[in-house]
Amino acid sequence: MTTNGVKTQVDLKKGCNMKFLNMTLACLGLVVWSQAQVTLGDAAGWLETAYVEWADNGADSYNVYYSGEGKTNVKLDAQLVRKYGSKMRADAVGLKAGTYTLKVVPVKGGSEGTAATTSALTVKAHDRAGFAFSNGRVPGAYNTDGTLKNGAVVLYISESTKNTVTLDVTTNSKGTQTTCKSFQGILNCMKKGYETRPVDFRFVGNVTDSDSLVAGDMVADLGSSETTFLTIEGVGADAVANGWGIRLKNAQNVEIRNMGFMNVDSDEGDNIGLQQNDQYIWVHNNDFFYGHAGSDKDQVKGDGALDCKKSTYVTFSYNHFWDSGKSNLLGLSEGTTEGLYITYHHNWYDHSDSRHPRVRFYSAHVYNNYYDGNSKYGAGSTLGSSVFMENNYFRNCKYPMMTSMQGSDVYAGGTTRDTKNNPTFSSEDGGTIKAFGNYMEGSYTFIPYGASSYKVKGSETTAASQGINTVQDFDAYVVDSRDAKVPSSVKSYAGANVYNNFDTDNSVMYSYKADDAATARDNVVRYAGRVQGGDFKWTFNNDVDDASSDVNQALKDAVVAYKGWSGSAIPVSSSSSSDKSSSSSVPASSSSSVNSSSSETVPVSSSVSGTAIEGDIVHNFTTDGKASDFFTITGNLSKDKGSVTYGGETLTQCLKLESATEISFTLSSAATMTLVLNADFNGAVKVNGEKYTAVGGIVTVELSAGANTITKGDSGNLFLISIKNNGSGSGTPQAIASVKNVQNPVVYSARDAKLVVNAGDVRHVGIVRMDGRKVDAFAVQKGSFGSVYDLSALRPGVYVVRVVTSDGAYLRKILKK
Repeated sequence: MTTNGVKTQVDLKKGCNMKFLNMTLACLGLVVWSQAQVTLGDAAGWLETAYVEWADNGADSYNVYYSGEGKTNVKLDAQLVRKYGSKMRADAVGLKAGTYTLKVVPVKGGSEGTAATTSALTVKAHDRAGFAFSNGRVPGAYNTDGTLKNGAVVLYISESTKNTVTLDVTTNSKGTQTTCKSFQGILNCMKKGYETRPVDFRFVGNVTDSDSLVAGDMVADLGSSETTFLTIEGVGADAVANGWGIRLKNAQNVEIRNMGFMNVDSDEGDNIGLQQNDQYIWVHNNDFFYGHAGSDKDQVKGDGALDCKKSTYVTFSYNHFWDSGKSNLLGLSEGTTEGLYITYHHNWYDHSDSRHPRVRFYSAHVYNNYYDGNSKYGAGSTLGSSVFMENNYFRNCKYPMMTSMQGSDVYAGGTTRDTKNNPTFSSEDGGTIKAFGNYMEGSYTFIPYGASSYKVKGSETTAASQGINTVQDFDAYVVDSRDAKVPSSVKSYAGANVYNNFDTDNSVMYSYKADDAATARDNVVRYAGRVQGGDFKWTFNNDVDDASSDVNQALKDAVVAYKGWSGSAIPVSSSSSSDKSSSSSVPASSSSSVNSSSSETVPVSSSVSGTAIEGDIVHNFTTDGKASDFFTITGNLSKDKGSVTYGGETLTQCLKLESATEISFTLSSAATMTLVLNADFNGAVKVNGEKYTAVGGIVTVELSAGANTITKGDSGNLFLISIKNNGSGSGTPQAIASVKNVQNPVVYSARDAKLVVNAGDVRHVGIVRMDGRKVDAFAVQKGSFGSVYDLSALRPGVYVVRVVTSDGAYLRKILKK
């Protein structure tokens, strides 16, 4: 017989029942494992990816290989093979268009078993069209054929690695590499602009807030480098940014794809926001769900889903907007119509309400989108913008196109021109919409330029019967051919703005092929959003949801409760096997900073980090922000307080020393601390309540073992903290999380959101979000045993609790569900 590929002689006559082979093997002390072929389930090719699913047969792990298009048996990275309960799944990422097979091989005891291979799978190319690809640029870490660029670095981010993933980033002109930790820490290091390797962040499964977010967002500020190329993508059908958004600023050559966004509660509030000075940005095949309600009445579904301001050469394509309130804000205070270009194509506006897009200043090409039951309006043009609406499909979109202060914007489907109560766009001056090849059905109102008759609420109506002059009050200028120009005699009613005809200017426009409207709708429904349409499924009731702009409470509840497919994706192996085009790969298996146990009590370690940190400690706010395994940092960062040169490095980001600023940490032995501030700072910094005066921007303090705090003495800007051990032995300090090595008295009950401090003398309780903002807790009971705090009012997320008792100071990281 053969066991795990090794032939074994077995005498079945000695001491075992010959009728039962498995019992015989057990009697002989042999491991029983079936070598039966893996049973494959669903398998398919998608857009530059392919996937296969199968039932777990008890193997230690599985190796998965792809073959096709000149490649044979290329092994997938281990992080691409995941376990969901009893189901396994692997996704091959970065495939060029063509035909492939996937082979699944079980591994037991280090030996491969019998393989199972899929039938031929067809992989299609992504639709790389739009302004993002102007001037020869190719955003992201992938080539135009869908394969990774040479030298690309691949990093896998999961719920367990979001705070621990590291990368050695080039941080100066000499090629010096700095080890940067967490995905935000890596991005902070990339801001210097010296890292020229393409970087690909691959998110796996449902990923909640990390410790290092900037005001609740993942921020890619890449220092306006033209040689930095970044992809942020999800793996498979279930990658979700749950509770946080992505913000781009000073970024070029960025691609964001195949991610789901939900429950965002960042300060900015957008799922994805292009904030300023971004160029050559491609955001595609993402799912946008509800965020947390904002403070304004129009933010009950969250703030913007995918907004763009002060950026150019952008493409938003094949995204799926699920009942978004405000889908696409475009433009804000640019003040010019020159040089601002963006493309929206093949997006699914699925019962979303408005802003598809809402345009100021920009030249926007909006084609092949599916407007599917939109309660307020489709596209809106203001402030001199030029919008080309081409071959879009509108189903029950109340106002498919609107121009500010004219047409439907002031008549609102009626016969009275009301410029006070009807306008949608804050009474801004108008722009111009050119329309060609669009299809409209259902109940809608649309007034073309110069039309004698048109549709009002789905019924044919004459301009004369409504008393409307459609040369003055029109929604869009409809042309008979794609290349027809809008004459300069056509002007907006408010502002007398004219269309700039960017779409017929060969020096500006790009090559593309537009589908007819019906084909576009079908392609959008099939391919918009994540792989297979994502793991989150929902069916709208058109009879109700088409006309409603209210929150769909059942959908909201489902989004808030989302946990992913059978919980989280679990990589089946911690080993890493990078494909040849990747210069770095990070193991997917790592210790988690938060134990998301479903049991009543969440026993998260009382230590800020899992183990003591050894060696001289430096915290650089320029590269690290507020993320630290040693310091608990509360306060605001700034990048406009000048720069400091220290230790051969130029420091450009600081922590502002303000009334609310606090840095706490604990030492196990005496140490010398150096604080680096602006060179002209000669004020004081408080350390453990005592003021220490800076000399030339440097404060030096001798510290004793135990708890320590840094707070504001005088207003200042702290760029760096350095701590050097003064003790004996190894000569290195050790960070510990509590003053005394006793059991942590702080216990958190996840089921009822109660924080219990089992100490008689509680002197202070402080709770901070992972972005450093303080929150309040409310004591509901106090007695000789301690205190209980009700945290049910906190938003879901990760928090750090710092408690000071008569016995010492303690930290606990908690997960509020």
